[in-house]
Amino acid sequence: MKKIVIALLFVLPLALVGQSYKKLHNKAILVDTHNDIPSATIEKNVKFDSDLKGKTHSDLQRMKEGGIDVQIFSIFCGPEQATPYAFANREIDSVYEWTRRNPDKMMIVKNPEQLQQAIKEKKLAAMMGVEGGHMIEDKIENLDKLYERGVRYMTLTWNNSTSWATSAKDETEKKDSLPHKGLTGFGKQVVKRMNELGMIVDISHVGEQTFWDAINTTTKPIIASHSCVWNLCPHRRNLKDEQIKAIGKNGGVIHLNFYAGFIDSTYEKKLNEFKARYKKEIDELIANKTQPDYAAMMVAEKHKDEMGSLRPPLSLLMDHLDYIVRLIGVDHVGMGSDFDGIEAPPRELNGVEDYPLITKALLERGYSKKDIKKMLGGNFLRVFKAVQSH
Repeated sequence: MKKIVIALLFVLPLALVGQSYKKLHNKAILVDTHNDIPSATIEKNVKFDSDLKGKTHSDLQRMKEGGIDVQIFSIFCGPEQATPYAFANREIDSVYEWTRRNPDKMMIVKNPEQLQQAIKEKKLAAMMGVEGGHMIEDKIENLDKLYERGVRYMTLTWNNSTSWATSAKDETEKKDSLPHKGLTGFGKQVVKRMNELGMIVDISHVGEQTFWDAINTTTKPIIASHSCVWNLCPHRRNLKDEQIKAIGKNGGVIHLNFYAGFIDSTYEKKLNEFKARYKKEIDELIANKTQPDYAAMMVAEKHKDEMGSLRPPLSLLMDHLDYIVRLIGVDHVGMGSDFDGIEAPPRELNGVEDYPLITKALLERGYSKKDIKKMLGGNFLRVFKAVQSH
């Protein structure tokens, strides 16, 4: 009898989690700060508001199934684009077109009041973030125009540096050959103008010197829209403990990236071996004008069984979340999936429809409902209000 009672004590909490996680997930406001579907629809020639299961990580219907209330669509192009500002506007046009075609399902959101209105009307709150400061083409007026169109954060760099900010990739690989490190005087002007506008400063992708210059320049909370923990996976894109603590002190939020390469320290070696095996296929796509990152992703999708064996478990992503919480608390963690900008999310997360499994994992790790609601979206909403306030 005693053994049965002990067994029940272990089984009952799991059973309760099984019953309650979906209910909690639907009650929470879920914000994903980084999804690359605008780029994916261009590269794959598909429509976001059609059934894209098996083709992409995301589509409009599956976002609803996954319980996403607020999606920040990444406005991205690589440095190979000759006219990055024009390309950014092309992707912004796409997001506007999706909302025009689906007025009952989604709406463009530019401020916290509109965001709450969208949630009340059970529509997807569509926001936009520019991934890479090169898209303003060194012009403050372009930053202003992007803000007018609805862009509410800008990642200061992508993997490429700008003339005014150095990236993590360049600070790591080029080191002494860089003409400068961190933010120039113009770069600090960009950060200050973002503060004035009410545009969130995003430090994902930036080099360490750029990070410290940005956090010492901003007067508003910042975010990492899609980054993880360097101490658990020492990748240049991840944040070191002192950076994590600085974001906590600033009142900002680190939104976890679901990419295998940023959560699993063994993944990059396996990926490089995979890419070497299929180099010819990747090169053929690039020769046909596919963006290089998407060429690798599309080949990974073609060989999905082989790629699937390389993907880490969801538990590793949760380890990154636990680490940040232990270091700076539950008020500074959020979700920034990078869906449709990555070839390998955790095994359990095949697309946006699987988001409820994160809520389940959080409950299983003992987080309270109140804290889970903060991490799923409440923390971002706090930062958005703070940055928008004048």
